[in-house]
Amino acid sequence: MGLQVLVAAVGENPATLAGRMNLESDAIIVNQTDRYAYQEYKYLCPNGAKKIQCYNLAERGVGLSRNHALLRATGDFLLFADEDIVYDSGYEQKVLEQFAQHPEADFLLFNIRVGETRATYYTERFHRVHLWNAGRYPTYSFAVRRDKLHAAHITFHLWFGGGAKYSNGEDSLFLKDCIAYGLRVYAVPVELGMERERRSTWFQGYTEKFFIDRGVLYHFLYGKLAGLMAVRFLAAHGAVMCKEIPRKRALGLMKKGIHSVKGY
Repeated sequence: MGLQVLVAAVGENPATLAGRMNLESDAIIVNQTDRYAYQEYKYLCPNGAKKIQCYNLAERGVGLSRNHALLRATGDFLLFADEDIVYDSGYEQKVLEQFAQHPEADFLLFNIRVGETRATYYTERFHRVHLWNAGRYPTYSFAVRRDKLHAAHITFHLWFGGGAKYSNGEDSLFLKDCIAYGLRVYAVPVELGMERERRSTWFQGYTEKFFIDRGVLYHFLYGKLAGLMAVRFLAAHGAVMCKEIPRKRALGLMKKGIHSVKGY
């Protein structure tokens, strides 16, 4: 039973990225560049030689990159990653052990150490994840049984995330689709590595576009409850997010985003 890491990268040198990420398992790297190319090589690490497949694509959108990797994946278990993740030694064994300990799980969410301003979650106890508490988890926390995911025909939404039309949210939509389909998702209190801090590829501050994009995302996440969830979101985070744009204006922008995609 093997683990394969699916890496979404931008403008990287795949020959050196595996070492920087401390990869100790097979991997597929999809690298957004200005050309199309493929290379494959063996990467030597402490637990043996691993197969690294690198796809350079002259395309944009993190969801598209993740789908390219996902549709080519062959590992029994898949771990999603970004180029700025650095794994702890032994992460592969941790993932395999958790799936062995929890045979009921189709999908596991792991902890990754991040900077304080980036922290949206930290799992301290094993628990089931449902639709109402699935919005906090980034893609780099996702590990899944490949056969279950491929059987469900679930892929990442191409409208959301870095390089796409709308800022972010492809991770929340993907997790929502998996849960709605019936995949059993659990969070485990196990760390796999850390995120190297870098400038965000999509966050430019709490601008008008930020709130409009959040409204579009809420339409796809919550449907008829999107407006109510927008009010809840601003009540919870408005003190931080609404210093430049007042809450009433921010709510209007979110509703504008919600209504702009009605019918989809």
